[in-house]
Amino acid sequence: MTDSIATYMTDDHQRCDHLLAACERAVSGGDWNRLAAQTTDFSKALIGHFDMEEQILFPELVAVMPWASGPTGMMTMEHGQMRALVEQLDEAVHAQDADACLGILETLHLVTQQHNAKEEGILYPMAEESLGDQTPDILNRLQAG
Repeated sequence: MTDSIATYMTDDHQRCDHLLAACERAVSGGDWNRLAAQTTDFSKALIGHFDMEEQILFPELVAVMPWASGPTGMMTMEHGQMRALVEQLDEAVHAQDADACLGILETLHLVTQQHNAKEEGILYPMAEESLGDQTPDILNRLQAG
């Protein structure tokens, strides 16, 4: 168990990245049942991560730093774009369209890496610095989610 919001959230980014890589491997293997299962696991993890940020972390950060609503709003908008890509991936998996799956996975990979870099480089350090005494409670809520 960690005592750092940045570490916890970065570790969760890495967990999502590993699940995305598993999807990429499953497409290459041509096993559609495995790909469907991997896509479900990835989708649940990624959407769960977004929910933690949007329902717990971002509101707490904005409560102590109202100007943070700009960066958190941008991250939430990017979450919406990634949610749409996950829906497209699910459709491509059900259609068993390997080319579409690979293209969507490649796009997700690129978008999530850029998105994660912003969160890890800006938002999470800002949360570490600003939330102070609230960190243990916020971490408990994040980990319970």
